Amino acid sequence: MTPRNPADSVAHLTPEHWAAAGRLLIRKALAEFSHERLLTPAPLGGDRYSVHSDDGATEYRFTARRFALDHWQVDAQSVTRHRHGSDVPLDALEFFVELRAALGLSAEILPVYLEEISSTLAGTAYKLTKKPTTAAELVAAGFQSIETGVTEGHPCFVANNGRLGFGVDEFRAYAPEAAAGIRLVWLAARRDRATFTAGAGLDYDSLIAGELSEAALGRFAARMADLGLDPDDYLLIPVHPWQWWNKLSVTFAGELAQRHLVCLGEGEDAYLAQQSIRTFFNTDHPEKHYVKTALSVLNMGFMRGLSAAYMEVTPAINDWLAGLIGSDAVLRGARFSIIRERAAIGYHHRAYEAATAKGSPYLKMLAALWRESPVPALAPGERLATMASLIHTDHEGRSVAAALIAESGLDPADWLRHYLDAYLVPVLHCFYAYDLVFMPHGENVILVVEDGVVRRTVFKDIAEEIAVMDPDAVLPPQVERIRADVPDDMKLLSVLTDVFDCFFRFLGAGLDTEGVLDEETFWRTVRACVAGYQESAPYLADRFAQYDMFAEEFALSCLNRLQLRDNQQMVDLTDPSGALQLIGTLRNPIAGP
Repeated sequence: MTPRNPADSVAHLTPEHWAAAGRLLIRKALAEFSHERLLTPAPLGGDRYSVHSDDGATEYRFTARRFALDHWQVDAQSVTRHRHGSDVPLDALEFFVELRAALGLSAEILPVYLEEISSTLAGTAYKLTKKPTTAAELVAAGFQSIETGVTEGHPCFVANNGRLGFGVDEFRAYAPEAAAGIRLVWLAARRDRATFTAGAGLDYDSLIAGELSEAALGRFAARMADLGLDPDDYLLIPVHPWQWWNKLSVTFAGELAQRHLVCLGEGEDAYLAQQSIRTFFNTDHPEKHYVKTALSVLNMGFMRGLSAAYMEVTPAINDWLAGLIGSDAVLRGARFSIIRERAAIGYHHRAYEAATAKGSPYLKMLAALWRESPVPALAPGERLATMASLIHTDHEGRSVAAALIAESGLDPADWLRHYLDAYLVPVLHCFYAYDLVFMPHGENVILVVEDGVVRRTVFKDIAEEIAVMDPDAVLPPQVERIRADVPDDMKLLSVLTDVFDCFFRFLGAGLDTEGVLDEETFWRTVRACVAGYQESAPYLADRFAQYDMFAEEFALSCLNRLQLRDNQQMVDLTDPSGALQLIGTLRNPIAGP
């Protein structure tokens, strides 16, 4: 890491940037905590509301519009704070302390949550130093410029950029918004302590030959020879630089000392961190694989490690899903695809495995996977964008979705229908035909765009995010891990929560606010897409009746409540439905006969 003046590293932390970041975060907190019914704003008349602190001494007043799905569109500039009749400045950290009881923040969780909030604020302050880019400019800038240019992170979570473990220089080196090219560190791991698996048609030698140049392989072999070691006794593992400097070089010191692990140095290719922070895109060779690495950093409710045991069956799960998609006429018709996780490797630290229970962060410190790049599958005229960018708004209040609609020249409702046919139809069909669900949030979906129109979608992060909820489904033994026991009355939440409440809620309200597409037309178009899909698949009529997309209401599943309750591990991944925080219901915006 390049040494720098300590003062220069915090140059983005100015009173002006901190105040602006705090205002934006309090706006989001008021909106999302009201949506999750942690706060109950009192009407002041018209579109004005107020919220009081736990002790009643402090009042927050703001202007908000209410939309479908109990969405609160709070005007950031309207938020004011009052105490004992006097105006007082906004302070984001004090906001959470003042409302700790209402938010259910325990004495154990509160300080860690405040640290996550501080980090999120610092990230926003850094983004405010960057030259403003309009949504239209961002759309034209290309795939990775969009990936590093979106500013909000997860739209629901308030503390969504905690990254506890990153120092300020590491933030500037590794955070996606810093857009700094990095090189991965490569380790050699003894074969008897590492597990490598690959999908059909791929093996270790061909993978490594495709990822590393002959010069790099020669340099690594020379390093092994200098130590008197046989390279054939080892497998190569790519490592996040932060993980090397902060974890492995210390926590795995014994493995290094005994030459069970050998540090070979940096690779040649430059990579760019993606929104998920631990996944890297190869900018020198965009056709090569993404690399996903273990990262022992706490971010948005989880330590972002990777388990060697968990990685072992990842390629097989991806091959199974790719085969299912390829054999289904509806999914082929939508041109739906995934980018497969083609190979995975994990290191087994025998002492930690003997000392800790399944799921421990100590078992998730050294593993990696290689995921296909979507670039080679592009046709002439097609380009890529993360779906999260659709709800990104620029400094002028314009969204990427609006910029794409303008580029397309289509009527906004027609543009929306193209997008829904590419994104929502595959989600619905996988659910109804196979009881198969994804985690189809913005960061997990890549849009393939042509002339501003979304032509198809590519899903990623497969093995850790998909689940088959049919207890009677016949799955290959290696795929059995993805089977999930979910009560019947909660199954459809995988669509209604993850798609409607966690993405369409923001997209619909945003397009309405911009004056691009009114909310009623937005949801009428969504309804037409769902109805059109169901009419096209009459053989699934019983399933449509059993899991009714047009039901009057559905349970409100609250994401922030999970993080406020336990920001170390929000959900047990082996029982995802068991941890859900369900608070009342939401009216379904596409309900009706």
